[in-house]
Amino acid sequence: MKEKTGGCMFKRIGVVLVSALFALNLCGCVLLLAGAAGGAGTAVWLGGKLSQQVEVPKDKVVVAAKKAMNALKLTITKETTKEEVVQLIGEYSDGRQVWIDVRALSPSSSKIEVRVGATGDKTAAESIMNKIKRYL
Repeated sequence: MKEKTGGCMFKRIGVVLVSALFALNLCGCVLLLAGAAGGAGTAVWLGGKLSQQVEVPKDKVVVAAKKAMNALKLTITKETTKEEVVQLIGEYSDGRQVWIDVRALSPSSSKIEVRVGATGDKTAAESIMNKIKRYL
């Protein structure tokens, strides 16, 4: 009878340990999912350009980017369209160049990247990004 109780105790400890490990693992997944969801709406400044993911198809984002450039009185000097990306190049009246890349991440989501000037002007890039989002 004592052996049976002892064996049962080891079984319970094993179940508790496995449950604890599972719970810790699950918490990590929840944190990753929360981070991914939060990142979808957050613009990131990295390497002289501003990037943001939006839940809008690529074609609609390109239309919004063109409207934003026109509203900000940016002259569109070149448009390059490939299957995976559309790049709009423009310039301010003072000659600073603007690059806007729109990439399809899925049929319903896109990534927008905005760079202003050779070294990147964060304030100007944020202004352009905000204007694009208003037209979405």
